[in-house]
Amino acid sequence: MSKSTNTTRNPKKPKTPDSTIAVNKKARHDFYIEDKFEAGVELLGWEVKSLRLKKVQLLDSYVLIKDGEAFLLGCNITPLNTASTHVVADPGRTKKLLLHSKELAKLHAATQQKGHTCVCTKLYWKGHLVKCQIALAKGKQSHDKRATEKDREWNIDKQRIVRQSNR
Repeated sequence: MSKSTNTTRNPKKPKTPDSTIAVNKKARHDFYIEDKFEAGVELLGWEVKSLRLKKVQLLDSYVLIKDGEAFLLGCNITPLNTASTHVVADPGRTKKLLLHSKELAKLHAATQQKGHTCVCTKLYWKGHLVKCQIALAKGKQSHDKRATEKDREWNIDKQRIVRQSNR
């Protein structure tokens, strides 16, 4: 008998590289995420090079909608040591977000309501372009934050109990 190779038994899929650049975990902790949008980001060359090395921080970033345009504020992109000497690298530069006019109108109307804001939750690559996931969010109060954390811990404990009982 000759052995035949069976390719259906253990197929290995090629792993795709993670396209996520940075995630704003604090936004999920501080806000209820209601609606998400994908926006392009207008960047300079040195910023794109820094993003390839994931030298970005989204911790206190938010989206400002002014004159029918959206801007990302508080996003800190650290310039590389090898940046060009004739370019002035400002890490906290305001970046313009590229959205459709209908999305801008929806965001503007929603942020005028009390307690609502627009925050950046994630930066990621889509092909060769940098995209920003922005979310329409409503602020949480401190007792809501504690309840969310308690629920998350309970879900982890439940999974641990189920795993131990299945052994």
